[in-house]
Amino acid sequence: MAPRLGRAGARRPRQSAHALLVLPVALIAAITVADMRTPYEVHLGPALVIAPALTPSFAGPRTTAGVGALAVAAQVLIGVTHGGLGTTNHVVQIITLTVLVLLTVLYSALRERRQAQLAQVRTVAEAAQHVLMWPLPERIGALRIASLYLAAEDEAQIGGDLYAATVCDDAVRVLIGDVRGKGLPAIGEAALLLGAFRESAHRRIPLAELATALDQSITRYASELDTPEEEGERFATALLVEIPDRDPVTRMTSAGHPPPLLLSPGRVVTVPSLHPSPPLGVACGTEHTLDVFSFEPGDTLLLYTDGVVEARDERGRFYPLAERVARWTDDSPEALMHHLRRDLLAHAGGRLGDDAALIALHRVPAERRRHHGHGESGRPG
Repeated sequence: MAPRLGRAGARRPRQSAHALLVLPVALIAAITVADMRTPYEVHLGPALVIAPALTPSFAGPRTTAGVGALAVAAQVLIGVTHGGLGTTNHVVQIITLTVLVLLTVLYSALRERRQAQLAQVRTVAEAAQHVLMWPLPERIGALRIASLYLAAEDEAQIGGDLYAATVCDDAVRVLIGDVRGKGLPAIGEAALLLGAFRESAHRRIPLAELATALDQSITRYASELDTPEEEGERFATALLVEIPDRDPVTRMTSAGHPPPLLLSPGRVVTVPSLHPSPPLGVACGTEHTLDVFSFEPGDTLLLYTDGVVEARDERGRFYPLAERVARWTDDSPEALMHHLRRDLLAHAGGRLGDDAALIALHRVPAERRRHHGHGESGRPG
């Protein structure tokens, strides 16, 4: 089924381009007929350049060249009708139109090449995203999950922000983090932190010890790659959360990362108490404090990176995340991500200055869990 859908998707743009081709052709015919019927002193032929100039907006250089050749042929026909091709005015018009058509075809070729390069960049970015940051399942343990990632760089789909989730015994462990930098240059550090988490999270070690293991990985990586000028520049903030399947007491530890928001039905938004340690890679050997809070069935835990709360509007005001999410405390994780994406981009004028990531974790009530099945995984979100 997938190949047929892909071919159908490829046919639709071609069909659309063929339909739009009627416009420049009809324009050439209309201008030619009008010019041939007007008095000799009225010259509409120069308007023929509009047709090939419009064509690159929906077609490639070959189609543009064909439309341009048709326009030049129409200009020749007009010249023959109005006094012959020997007149200086018609010769100049034909030569000028030919040069403009050639320039338009060149522009169309460069535009098509640029589009092919952008498509390749997007393909590489998508591949990197799926290799480095695996899509989170819709259901894992006692949770429904939805996530959102907005990269700061136009052609990147992944950058310095990261998240991951895994099952350890009867609990779900979730990581959200933010390495120094943004966009494509920060992917290396993000990949390292994700790899270290996936390697260590399955071990039956306390959450604070897991944070220490990640700290050691970042520090070791920095010591191997840092130049004297870059010393101390490789670090990452991270928030680790452990959510038992049956126990509402949830554990978390933060390495310089902002605290999550706990959304309860009825527009109630609270901030669990958090005692963060320094970011990973800054002071290896630092003890990481374990904080606990109650995460009841029906509640939603919202994790985010600082790119969300530091997004500014045209007046320089930060995005008021806690205030905005209070409107959507009763929504599903998917609906919450939809609202936040639209609202955040509207606040920032359509473009973020830093990478931004969010995860919504909704604890499913026990009766729903029994109905849907424990640990059910849906399609990637």
